[in-house]
Amino acid sequence: MSEINIMQQALGEQWHELPPSLQAHYQQGANMDIGALDIDYPRPMQLLLNILHLMGALLNRKGKAIPTKVEKVMKGTKQYWVRTIKFPDGKTLYFKSRWVYAGGNEVIEYVNPLLGLRMAVCVKGGQLFYEGVHYVIQLGRIRVPLPEWLILGHTTIAERELDETHFAMDFRLTHPMFGQIYRYAGEFETRAINGDGGDFNDG
Repeated sequence: MSEINIMQQALGEQWHELPPSLQAHYQQGANMDIGALDIDYPRPMQLLLNILHLMGALLNRKGKAIPTKVEKVMKGTKQYWVRTIKFPDGKTLYFKSRWVYAGGNEVIEYVNPLLGLRMAVCVKGGQLFYEGVHYVIQLGRIRVPLPEWLILGHTTIAERELDETHFAMDFRLTHPMFGQIYRYAGEFETRAINGDGGDFNDG
């Protein structure tokens, strides 16, 4: 297993430009982010999001300030994330993924064994920015690229420090014809955890 985390591999020297709360967020050790999410999307997106959520992608319910926990652990060269989102009516949604380093300044986040999103990362003004490159269909050792517009649109993520222990994140999907079609954003604090801390698997 690499002695440095996936984000540190992708950022290289820029890793040292990240503020403490974001370095903690991407640390090698098992950890969790505790906070709240706002989730929003246009009504016509509901059916598609229902289908995508069944495939392991995204969250198919709106809400504001929804209590959210994100557990992360390294296994070999992969980092596994389990997001748990608990709505006021008692409904709980899960969003699981695994991350791998893809070379250069790029990472891939897989939402199931076949489908992933390749993204480029960089640091500007102490903030971390992701830009979607293309989707990936993983067939054994072969990665087949698919244009972003063919599935949902262009992905952007921005993360910034609020203080030494808290950070804010903002995830958006923008379609070339329909504009912004999905967004979730929130504020979190990262804490260390013992053991796996969640249901981590390749699915």
